[in-house]
Amino acid sequence: MNRREFLNLAASASIALPALPFQAEKSKLKITNVRVVKTKPRRPMIAYKPAAGSWSTGGVEVANPMSIYPEYKATRSLFQPNPGTPVESFTVEITTDKGVTGYGQGGPAGGLVVEGHFKKLLIGEDPFNVERIWDILWRSSMSYGRMGVVVNAISGCDLAIWDIVGKATGLPVYKLLGGETKPRVPSYCTGNDVEQHIEFGYKRLKLAIPHGPADGRDGMKKNLALVKRTRELLGPDGDIMLDCWMAWTERYTIEMCEMLEPYRVYWVEEVLQPHDYEGFGRLAAAIKSTRIATGEHEYTRYGFRQLLEKRGAAIWQPDIHWCGGMTELRRIGALAAAYDIPVIPHGGGSLDSMHFILATTNSPWAELFLPPPGGPPDVLKRFEEDHSITRGPEGIYTRPSERPGLGFDIEVV
Repeated sequence: MNRREFLNLAASASIALPALPFQAEKSKLKITNVRVVKTKPRRPMIAYKPAAGSWSTGGVEVANPMSIYPEYKATRSLFQPNPGTPVESFTVEITTDKGVTGYGQGGPAGGLVVEGHFKKLLIGEDPFNVERIWDILWRSSMSYGRMGVVVNAISGCDLAIWDIVGKATGLPVYKLLGGETKPRVPSYCTGNDVEQHIEFGYKRLKLAIPHGPADGRDGMKKNLALVKRTRELLGPDGDIMLDCWMAWTERYTIEMCEMLEPYRVYWVEEVLQPHDYEGFGRLAAAIKSTRIATGEHEYTRYGFRQLLEKRGAAIWQPDIHWCGGMTELRRIGALAAAYDIPVIPHGGGSLDSMHFILATTNSPWAELFLPPPGGPPDVLKRFEEDHSITRGPEGIYTRPSERPGLGFDIEVV
C-alpha cells in the first residue's frame, strides 16, 4: 500500500456518518436508570432432550486456541468463564422518564463496566443523542479500554439506546437505519448436524472445524473427511464455510486449503489469532482457492482499519455485541463499503444484528443456528416463527422483527 492509498484509507475511517433523521427531533426523553438484568422470553422455549451425539449440544470437540493444552482440548467449557458469574455476557436495561425502556446485550464482563462506570454518565442524557452518548462512553473509558471488556460494555448500552429510539418512534430499528435494502436476507447455518440442516432447506453451511495443528496429520485428514462428506450431502452448488476459531497457524492454513481445494470452500474463518493482522495479510495474498474471513473478535472501526491496512480479509465479521454496538457497526460497514468488502456479522441472525443486515447494502447474509436435532416438530416451527423464515433459490431466508425497537419479547426475571 503506497502513501496516497494509506492516507485515503485513514481519512475514510475517520469520517462520521451523516446524522439520522430522528436525531433532529426533540425526544423529550431523559435516561433515569441503568441496570444489568437477567431476562427470559415471554414465550418459553420448548423443552426436550436433544438427540444423542448431536453437535449442537455443545459437548463436542471444536478446534480452539487452547487446543495445544490437552487438559482443555475436549470442550470450550473447560476454559471459558463459569456460568452465572459477573464475567458472563450481559443484558442492560435503560429506562427513561416517559416510561420507554430499552434492552441491549453486550459481551463478557461488560456488565461490570456498565454498572461501575457508565451508569453515571448515561443518567440524564437524551437517548436520541446516539452519537454523543457513544462518544462519551468511548472517551471516558479510553484510558483503560479501547478493546475487549470495555467495548463489550459500550455495545450493550448502545443497543439499549437504539431499542429506546425505536420504541419511542414506533419503528423497527432497520427503518431508523434507512429502511430495507433487500426484501429478505439469505442465511447460512452454523454447526455440524449437516443432515438436519440440509433437510431443513439450507444451501449454505458453516462447519465448526474440530481439529487444528495440535492433532497433526491425522487431524487434517479428519477435517478433510468432514468437508468431503458435507459436499457429497449438499451437492455441487451449495456453499460450505469453515469456522476455525483462532486455532490454526499460517502453514497449517495453507496446507489445509490445498487439501480442501477440490471441495470448493467459500471461506475459511478466523484461522489465526485476531491480533495477527500481518499473518492474515500474508494468507490472503497466498491463498487463491478460497476467501479469508475474520473479525468476530475485532473491536471498533480502528481494529478493522488495521485489518484493512494489511489487506487481511475478503469478508469482515464483526459481532454487534462486541464491536461497539449498532452505532459502531454502521461505521465499520461504511468503511468496508468504500473497499467493496462484504460485512457478514458474527451471529448475524440475532434480533439486533438483523436490523443492520437488512438496512445495509454490503451485508448480504445472516448466520443462524438451528435448535439441536431430536425435538418435536413444534421446535422447528417455533424457530421459523421467531426468525420469519421463508424459502427460495438460495435456501433459507430470514428478516428482523417488525416490532418497534430491536424486537425483543422478553421480561426481567
